[in-house]
Amino acid sequence: MSKIRPLLQLLIAILPCLSAAAVTLDEVNAGALRLYQARLAESEQRQELDGDQKFLRRVQGIAGKLIAQAEHERGAEAAIVWEIHTSGAPDESASCMAGGKLLIGQAYVEQLELNDAELAMLIAHEMEHALLQHNLKEMREALRLEPERLQRPFSELEYAVDHDNTLMNKLDAFNAAQELEADHDGFLLAWRAGWPAAGLANYYKKAAHADTMANFDRREHPASARRWQAIQTLSKQIGNQGSR
Repeated sequence: MSKIRPLLQLLIAILPCLSAAAVTLDEVNAGALRLYQARLAESEQRQELDGDQKFLRRVQGIAGKLIAQAEHERGAEAAIVWEIHTSGAPDESASCMAGGKLLIGQAYVEQLELNDAELAMLIAHEMEHALLQHNLKEMREALRLEPERLQRPFSELEYAVDHDNTLMNKLDAFNAAQELEADHDGFLLAWRAGWPAAGLANYYKKAAHADTMANFDRREHPASARRWQAIQTLSKQIGNQGSR
């Protein structure tokens, strides 16, 4: 038997492992920063960036309390250079890119009439995407699924995870699980920061009621009714536990 074939089989076996480690957190954070700055520049050009200073201060105040709690709980793991902005764009909900780059949509918050506890839940969920390094994990999963992308520039992978429908379909279940993880961990973070469990859970109730397709999964997002149900269960568990 040729000596090449066993070597080739070994390479095929370990390639997914090599791919999974090929993307670094620094790369992902740097790429996210570029995209975030581009989004901010576009928002500023449209006069939609941080237009309402009162709303910005409200968001920053709530986020600051959550950041302090995360740093208290997780130490160096939460040592992120957070950046917090608001958007007046009518179609902006909320997002947090790798490296702690938050953008909160004022129209979305006002549409749902979120009080501070509900807004804290929204922000905590988004923060967990950064704290749990979800963008990095998504890209490593993409390379595991399609290891041939390891030979291409990082910028192509960065674009593909948000624009390549074939790859996105493969990632749907993985990303949906990350959304549920951010719900769960974000809820606990905000609760331990001092907001009441029932108030936090009410964000998901409002989101589900406002969603015309609340019972249907969509791409990487689980059905909003299912997310509300899961948070209700967690809230009851917290209530039975009593202490923080």
